[in-house]
Amino acid sequence: MNIHEYQSKEILRQYGVSVPNGKVAFTVEEAVEAAKELGTEVCVVKAQIHAGGRGKAGGVKVAKNLDEVRTYAEEILGKTLVTHQTGPEGKEVKRLLIEEGCDIQKEYYIGLVLDRATSRVTLMASEEGGTEIEEVAEKTPEKIFKEEIDPVVGLTAFQARRVAFNINIPVKLVNQAVKFMMGLYTAYIEKDCSIAEINPLVVTGDGKVMALDAKFNFDGSALYRQKDIVDMRDLEEEDSKEIEASKYDLSYIALDGNIGCMVNGAGLAMATMDIVKHYGGDPANFLDVGGGATAEKVTEAFKIILSDEHVKGIFVNIFGGIMKCDVIATGVVEAAKQVGLKVPLVVRLEGTNVELGKKILAESDVEIVAASSMADGAEKIVSLVG
Repeated sequence: MNIHEYQSKEILRQYGVSVPNGKVAFTVEEAVEAAKELGTEVCVVKAQIHAGGRGKAGGVKVAKNLDEVRTYAEEILGKTLVTHQTGPEGKEVKRLLIEEGCDIQKEYYIGLVLDRATSRVTLMASEEGGTEIEEVAEKTPEKIFKEEIDPVVGLTAFQARRVAFNINIPVKLVNQAVKFMMGLYTAYIEKDCSIAEINPLVVTGDGKVMALDAKFNFDGSALYRQKDIVDMRDLEEEDSKEIEASKYDLSYIALDGNIGCMVNGAGLAMATMDIVKHYGGDPANFLDVGGGATAEKVTEAFKIILSDEHVKGIFVNIFGGIMKCDVIATGVVEAAKQVGLKVPLVVRLEGTNVELGKKILAESDVEIVAASSMADGAEKIVSLVG
């Protein structure tokens, strides 16, 4: 789950991490009023969407007076920003962060992420702040420093100090930077984050170390114990199909293809998308119904797939372990009847109760193409859609 920049900064404040003063605004008048309340000579008008690259897309403007605040707010609110993270469709700006300006002396990058290779949280830092960390990793990897964090001990002061020196934080500000990193790590752990990224971390002319931007991403599996984070969820920033899927505990991610995929198990879902691509097709989604799906869950999954107008065919690929093939078959038949299926449907079943499942499909009055293997199914649905 993602949240907006201003919400990320609210969390940072709770942990003693320095951030600029700012206020959220939903209208032009609120933006102007926020600038008045801040009372600074320079204000920054920042679009709030769940995507990076806002500045390059015209979503961040520096205003030197209230008239400019109004002009920029009118320009950005309601605008569709297209960045490298939004895709070509972009995202409409529905809220702004009005923030006090900073006398920036130097920009840095600080990030916390779970390293899957070591199963440990890793602190990453670079003195090349303000640009995408992927770009730094590609062009100047020697400028990225990492500290692997022991989960029992947590981030230690000496590790934070070493990072501060490695990225050339001014000596007199090292203690501030250490406090900043320790607070960021505590927030990361206590709020069940999967990513916490400060880009840029800045050193200001008046000797402060602060987060000029902040991005937090949270572990969806831990949200049950993070009620305050759930309250920050902006459903307007999320795909409506993904929101619907979450109500039924379905793992769904919309893609830009035209072949809907319904699979049980994340690994099988990835393999299914790969083999569809191998035969020249384009998956419209990642959809894992899970190991304990019911007929009702399968029905809802079908409805979600078909709510995507780009879907021209569906490939159901099930390997029944805990999941029983007859349950899937019943759900597929019921769903097809409820939605009035009008696109080709290919089903491959294997595993527990597979013969019973195949019998249910064969005896239904729904037009279903049976597949003997995953490859056979992928080839058939690509052919039918093509």
